[in-house]
Formats: sequence, C-alpha cells, structure tokens
Amino acid sequence: MDLNPTKKKILEILWQAGRPLKPKEVAQKASLEFPPCMMHIVGLKKSKHVSSPEKGYYTITNHGRQALGFPKMNAKKATELLSPVPLEKAFHFYTGIGKSLGAHATSLPDFCDKIQTINIESIKFHVPRKDFEFWLECLGDLELAKKISLIREEGVFGEDLRKRIHEIANSRCEELKNLAQGL
Repeated sequence: MDLNPTKKKILEILWQAGRPLKPKEVAQKASLEFPPCMMHIVGLKKSKHVSSPEKGYYTITNHGRQALGFPKMNAKKATELLSPVPLEKAFHFYTGIGKSLGAHATSLPDFCDKIQTINIESIKFHVPRKDFEFWLECLGDLELAKKISLIREEGVFGEDLRKRIHEIANSRCEELKNLAQGL
C-alpha cells in the first residue's frame, strides 16, 4: 500500500503518541474532520499499519513503523538495545567541552535512570549538540533518537526537558522489554 501524505501523518501521530489513541484525538492532531480521518484509520488497519488493542483505540504496528522508515524490531533486536555496551561505547555526561561529570550510561535502562538525576546543565549541554540522538543511533535505536530530536526541535528546556526525555526513554525501555519477552 502506498501511503499518501494524510495516512503518513496519521501514522506519525500514532507513533509520536507512543500509546493508543482515540480516532477523535488523531483527527484533532492531524487537523482533519473526523469522518475522513476514521476512513484513513480503517484503511491503515486493513493494511496492518495500525491495530486496535482495545475497542475505540488505535496504535501503530511494526509494519506501520517500517512504513515510516524505522527498521524492523524483533525480540533479539530489542534485547540488544537493552543490553549494556562497553565503557568506550557508553554515553559520557558533560556540562561543557572538557567538563566531564564522571558519569556515564552503559545501556538504555541505565540512561533512563541517569537522566532523572544528572546535573541539568549536562542535559542543556547535550541536547542542542544532538549528543543523545547520535548515541542512540549508534546503539541502533533510531526511533528513540527521532523522538528526542522532536523534543529538541520543540525547544523544550530545563526540568521540562529532563522530564520529557525521561518519559520517552522510559516508555521506550518498557516497549523494548515487552518485545524482548515476547509480550
């Protein structure tokens, strides 16, 4: 199925949400009238780009993620993304050039923990430089890297920035854990 711009936008909205949405929410976020939006969602469900985990709610599937350009995710890949990396591949936190905090994250779950308590100056330093995004891409998590880039582009700052990064990273960890366990 070729994705027209509207269907692609709907998939992007469902992907960004990271949780099932009602069609009315999707229509509002897509600036669409409800009936045409619902028609597109039904088509996306038939083509297996979206699923309905519970009545009246829709979420993007792995097939939908692939349509957006993300690599196929399976239990093995999820396990790899959650696994520790050697120290030389860890994320090292700084507050400026040459100003190491002596803290590092060796895995995505470790990153989730550290981002909650790391000096806010470190987050302010790394986000505009796209350091988190580059590290996540190196780990192979293009989806989380893209979500952090969207937060960066929104211009979120301070403790709100920390909170948003932690929320999406934590949500991604949970998603990957479930996938790794075959849930």
